[in-house]
Amino acid sequence: MTRRSWAEPWRIKMVEPLPITTREQREKAIVAAGYNTFLLQSDDVYIDLLTDSGTSAMSDHQWAGLMEGDEAYAGSRSFRHLCEAVADVYGYPETIPTHQGRGAEHILSQVLITPGDVIPGNMYFTTTRFHQEHAGGRFVDVIVDEAHDTEALHPFKGNVDLAKLQAVIDEVGAERIPYVSVETNVNMAGGQPMSLANLEATYDLCRRHGILVMLDATRALENAWFIKQREAGYEDWSVADLVRRICSFSDGATVSSKKDNLVNIGGFLAVRDPEIAREARSLLVAFEGLHTYGGMSGRDMEALARGIREMVDGDDHVRARVGQVEYLGDLIHKAGVPIIRPVGGHGVFIDAAKVLAHLPRDEFPAQALTAAVYVDSGVRGMERGIVSAGRDPVTGDHHRPRLELVRLAIPRRVYTQSHMDVVAESIGAVYETREQIRGLRFTYEPDHLRFFQARFEPIA
Repeated sequence: MTRRSWAEPWRIKMVEPLPITTREQREKAIVAAGYNTFLLQSDDVYIDLLTDSGTSAMSDHQWAGLMEGDEAYAGSRSFRHLCEAVADVYGYPETIPTHQGRGAEHILSQVLITPGDVIPGNMYFTTTRFHQEHAGGRFVDVIVDEAHDTEALHPFKGNVDLAKLQAVIDEVGAERIPYVSVETNVNMAGGQPMSLANLEATYDLCRRHGILVMLDATRALENAWFIKQREAGYEDWSVADLVRRICSFSDGATVSSKKDNLVNIGGFLAVRDPEIAREARSLLVAFEGLHTYGGMSGRDMEALARGIREMVDGDDHVRARVGQVEYLGDLIHKAGVPIIRPVGGHGVFIDAAKVLAHLPRDEFPAQALTAAVYVDSGVRGMERGIVSAGRDPVTGDHHRPRLELVRLAIPRRVYTQSHMDVVAESIGAVYETREQIRGLRFTYEPDHLRFFQARFEPIA
C-alpha cells in the first residue's frame, strides 16, 4: 500500500508576519554581524533555524497557564505543579528549577565536581563542558566512533563506547570521576540517539564502580521516539513510558526546557538523592533564586508544567516533530548535499568540511557556509565545528573536533513544510556555487564560548 501523507497534529490560531529581504540587504546585514549569524538582527531573518531552543510555539493550554501562574515568592502552587509534572513524566523526586539548562549545568557542576576531576561523556556540549571545566574538571569523550562519521548509518550514534569508558575509569580511578555525563539525542553529533540497551549497560558499569550517571535529558522525548522506531522490543511502547524508562537508568538530569518541554524559557535539575538536592538548593538561592522558583516566574513554571505533560500526551506530537526534520533532511540529501545520516531529531546537520573541501579547517568552513546560506535566502543556521569547540585552555590551540557542521535546527510547531521546501532549495543553490565561498578569519575572538559573539571577515 502506498504511504499516505501526514499532517501536523495542530492548526494555526495566530500568525506572525515574516520579514522578506533582498540579497543586497542580507549582504549588508551579514557584514554588520561580522559573518556570525548569532549577531544578526531577527528583523533581517526570514526562516530562523539558528536554534530550536526557546523558539517553539506554545499551545493554547500553555498560554492559558501564563494567566493562571502563581507569582508567590515562596510556596508557589505553580512550583508544585512543576514538581508533580517532573516526577510523573521523568520519574525524579527532587526538582530544582533554573532559568534554563545552563543554570542547571552550573549548579550540578559546582555541587559534584572538585578540581582535578574527570567527567566522561558521549560527546561534549558547549555550555556543559564549559561549566565542567569552570568547576576544575576535565571532559573526556567516550562516544562510539560512528558518531564522528557523517555517512555511517548506525541507528544509535549517541551510544557510549563502554570500552572507552572503562579505560578512563582504569586510568584515573573511579574516585576522580564524580559522574558520567550522558546526553540523550546528542546535539553535537547531529541529534543522534542512544539505545536503551546502551544506556542500561552504561548505568550498570557506573554502579559497579560507584559512579553517578547524570543525564542531559533535554531531548529525551526525541530519543524515546527513535528507540520506539529503531530498537527491537519497544515498537509498542508509548513515548511517555520510554521517557520514564530512559531516566530510570540515571541518578539525575539537567534539562533545558526550551526544547522538548515546549516553552520559551526555563529549565531544571532533577535528582534522586535528597542530599544532592539540598546542596543544589543552597547554591540555587545564591545564583538563581529561591528554591521554589529558581530563575523562573510563576507563569513560566505553569507553562512549563503543562508543556512537560503535553509533550508525552500521545505520540502524535513527536511523530510530526521528528517527521518534519526528516522531511527537510531527505530533500537536502536528494540534492546531493552531504549531511549527517541518519537524520537526527532536532535538525539537519550539513557536513561543511565536505561541502567546502577547498577550505582548510582553520578558515572555518562551517562558519563560512552558514553565512553563505543566509545571504542566499535569509535562512539562518549556525556553525557547529571548530569555532564552537573553542580553544584548549592549556595549549591555546583550537580544539579540533572531527565534525565540521552547519546546523539547521527546526523549532517545534512553528514552520510549515513549505518553509522546509524553501530551505532545501537554498541549500541546493549554495551547494552548486560552493567553490566561490571564501574562508574566514577572526576580527574579534572572545575568551569563552566564542561562537556566540565572535566576529569574522573573509580572507582575500
